[in-house]
Amino acid sequence: MDREVFQEQHGLLGSSDAMRQVVDKIMQVAKTDITVLMQGESGVGKDVTARAIHNVSQRKNNNLVIVNCGAIPEGIIESELFGHEKGAFTGANESREGYFEKADRGTIFLDEIGDTPKNVQVKLLRVLESGEFFRVGSSKIKTTDVRVVAATNQDLWQLVQDGIFREDLYYRLDTVKIHLPPLRDRQEDIIPIFRKFVQESSSRYDSVFKGFSDDARELLISYRWPGNIRELRNVAEQLVVLEKSQFIDKSTLQKYLKGRQHEGSADNLPILSENSRTKDSASDPDLDSKDRELIYRALVELRNDIADVKKMFANFIYSTFSNKNIKALPPSVRNEVDNHEVSDMNIDVGDHGTLGMQSMPEQQEINTPEESEMEQFFGDDKIPSIEETEKFLIEQALKKFDGNRRKASDTLGISERTLYRKLDQYGLE
Repeated sequence: MDREVFQEQHGLLGSSDAMRQVVDKIMQVAKTDITVLMQGESGVGKDVTARAIHNVSQRKNNNLVIVNCGAIPEGIIESELFGHEKGAFTGANESREGYFEKADRGTIFLDEIGDTPKNVQVKLLRVLESGEFFRVGSSKIKTTDVRVVAATNQDLWQLVQDGIFREDLYYRLDTVKIHLPPLRDRQEDIIPIFRKFVQESSSRYDSVFKGFSDDARELLISYRWPGNIRELRNVAEQLVVLEKSQFIDKSTLQKYLKGRQHEGSADNLPILSENSRTKDSASDPDLDSKDRELIYRALVELRNDIADVKKMFANFIYSTFSNKNIKALPPSVRNEVDNHEVSDMNIDVGDHGTLGMQSMPEQQEINTPEESEMEQFFGDDKIPSIEETEKFLIEQALKKFDGNRRKASDTLGISERTLYRKLDQYGLE
């Protein structure tokens, strides 16, 4: 089958060299039963790729079961994957098939495989190697015939080195690896894909899109697209619906971009025009109105970022400090923590039943490793930047929970999606 026809049929968008290589590999492996491991950031289209592999395979007439391993609570993931018998645990009022049984003779897509708990990884290895598994609460061996496609946005080999992911399971999954490039690494695909999404949305909502200016086009290409294809589709749809029949310029487009451009280091900060950068302040002290508007917007968004960091910081302190010894922090930081509204944070204050330790004897105060690192980070006189503080808190939360991003994001009071974006921003992958 022709590559372009294949892409059109299965929704694999893009004509860049990187995307053509991906599609060629998909077409090579799709008709076999070989295990495929896809790597790529959130939003690059791993689920679309898995569907394409299944739909041209010999198993296309049977089930494709999609499982997001990172979205299933640790306590029930084994039951979800392998099923359970009646009475196996509280609430198990009847026997139930797991995903591997439902996918028998078909394909199972294990998304976010890196978030699978260690005890479940052992069982995954067995079912991948022999097709055998046990339902929870049963000693009877069951078998299944499935083709496994797995995906991750993490470095699985690094997880192996960190002791989080089993090495034998890694080698079993890493038969054929497909790397799905982020949108920012294939800039030539951005405008054609954007136009396709605009056409689809215009047709769906009976709207007219009048196009965009050259500077808006440049912004589309230079923007980092942390949400990748998913974010591009979302922006196209918003522009069609909310800016109906309007010609889109740079300032209009800027309102719908939540991440950052390639230039600059902070989220949401717009790029000033070259003219405004090179103006002689003595001869032309006033910025033009558009640049001034961008600066005002940047200041508002920066204020929101500061508020987010404060909340993240207070969440981290209360959930991490074993003895809640806030007095070790610098006065300015301590005041922020003392004034924080704990009722808004939805956090566990531990077994002490109190958020402060002022009532405890002085000699009982013992610094934990997290507190020592916190003191070293801030020091007596050092005032770290917002980005330094945010990066530090994220690193500490991931360290505390052995790289578990779901627990880290809960502790920091941010969504997993925001955490992934921050990891990319600070190069913490």
